Amino acid sequence: MLLHPSIIALMTGSALTALMILYAAYHGFLILRHWDLSNGSELQLRLERRTYLISTIVGLALVFQLASLFLYVYTVDSLCTLFTGAMCAAGTLNVNSYGYPALALKIANFLLAGVWLIVNFADNKAPDYPLIRAKYRILLALAPLIAVEAGLLYAYFLGLEPDIITSCCGSLFSRDKAGLASDLAAMPAAPMMAAFYAAIALTFVSGIFYSWTGKGGYVFSAISAATSVIVLSSVFSFLSLYIYELPTHHCPFCILQAEYGRIGYPLYGALLCAAVSGLGVGALMPFRNIASLKHVVPALQRRLCTTVLACYAILAAIATYKILTSNLVL
Repeated sequence: MLLHPSIIALMTGSALTALMILYAAYHGFLILRHWDLSNGSELQLRLERRTYLISTIVGLALVFQLASLFLYVYTVDSLCTLFTGAMCAAGTLNVNSYGYPALALKIANFLLAGVWLIVNFADNKAPDYPLIRAKYRILLALAPLIAVEAGLLYAYFLGLEPDIITSCCGSLFSRDKAGLASDLAAMPAAPMMAAFYAAIALTFVSGIFYSWTGKGGYVFSAISAATSVIVLSSVFSFLSLYIYELPTHHCPFCILQAEYGRIGYPLYGALLCAAVSGLGVGALMPFRNIASLKHVVPALQRRLCTTVLACYAILAAIATYKILTSNLVL
């Protein structure tokens, strides 16, 4: 099983990513400690040259980090046929106690990696490195999380045993089972549908207001983040039912499979893109008044805001299409 190409890619990539990020974090700590742009010493010159290398290393590593989330989900979904009881990624992740923690940490690291790349992009647009301390503080917080994620990933894949009987998604996401997933599945469909469309509408209102006035960036970022939680909850509550055309099937993973057109990939991709872009707007708010970024940050925030609205428009279109064309009537 460990010879599976995707598993090899994930394990090798996660190890290299963790090593690169830990190496970058060490030098980032030195940069945070000794950085002084007004000082023309030899040490400062070395730090300035080194920051180009570190930014390049981290950028490449975090791009893989973003892609690895989708590769991980695709891999565990493709392995479901090897385990008795598994019907999709839900069962494969439940084979041992490391699958779901690794997925949760991958999602958290995806969001943090996206924010770092946004902050780094803004910093590279200015000649005086105004965000150098901010982006390396984020990196220092991100480095141990990526290292732990790599450890969980190795523990998960090394612990896969083909003779294990696991649970199917029908039992894992049943309304009668205790747990967060079951609580989300048990939420009534009609109120959640209303909350889904209301949250997206509110995001559009706040986003348009922010784009026109430049005010309310923190509010828009918070609303966008809350909307992403509501959208994810809606997948459990009602959207999955319309996709499967079954009133009892709440699995958020089966929608990734070919028999449902792999609609989960654009759905989750748009959701994650919206979440990262919305967080990026908020993360850049404290830097709007820096002289070298006065024109860079507002323009970048408007592009991020537009990305958020476009992603939520895609999500609303997917949900509406599935509801209108489904044979299921709730």
